[in-house]
Amino acid sequence: MKKFLNIIKKSELFANLTEEEIEILFNCLKVSVRDYEKGEYIFNSGEKEQEIGLVLSGKVYIINEDYWGNRNILFDVGESQIFGEAFSCAQSILPVSVVAVQKSKIMFIEFRRIIKICSFSASVREVLINNLLVILSKNNINLTSKIEHMSKRSTREKILSYLSEQAKIFKSSEFSIPFNRQQLADYLCIDRSAMSNELSKLKRDGIIDYEKEKFQLFCNENQNL
Repeated sequence: MKKFLNIIKKSELFANLTEEEIEILFNCLKVSVRDYEKGEYIFNSGEKEQEIGLVLSGKVYIINEDYWGNRNILFDVGESQIFGEAFSCAQSILPVSVVAVQKSKIMFIEFRRIIKICSFSASVREVLINNLLVILSKNNINLTSKIEHMSKRSTREKILSYLSEQAKIFKSSEFSIPFNRQQLADYLCIDRSAMSNELSKLKRDGIIDYEKEKFQLFCNENQNL
């Protein structure tokens, strides 16, 4: 695991821990690493998972699919980020799936080993559990933001709500989003064609500009949502 240490250190799960403490944790947590191809499912809806995944390379999506295969993207999870923490903690059946968006390498940690008495000190365990709580809280906030976007009545409002949030996150009117057009439509739960038409109108109205995943927002006092 030492060759992945620089990536692992960037993870919020291991924040405020030294390399020595992380290595001690690895011996106790008995982590494993698995490779996944693009499109391969890591966790499947309806199953019960007891592991937390940490992305060492690549990217995964947490998705919800209906009976007919319509996909709703809940979260995108990139390098050094974790997934599955809420469900492994709750010991509940997965209502969602996790799929690799590109070729990915994932490190897995059994949740029960985090809370199980082991050789590492109580102070290290306290930091690890506190980090996990922080991640759970942030994900809850992110889910609330997604609900806010989806609660908008029109396609135009949903798009602008999402782009406005991204501008605030990047603290810039210019930014790149982690989705292509189909993925953005899946994330906002809107029809791709309707979304593309609305993006064209917004660009024509001088409210936004874009090229692929790159966007720029403009102030427009006459903007009509």
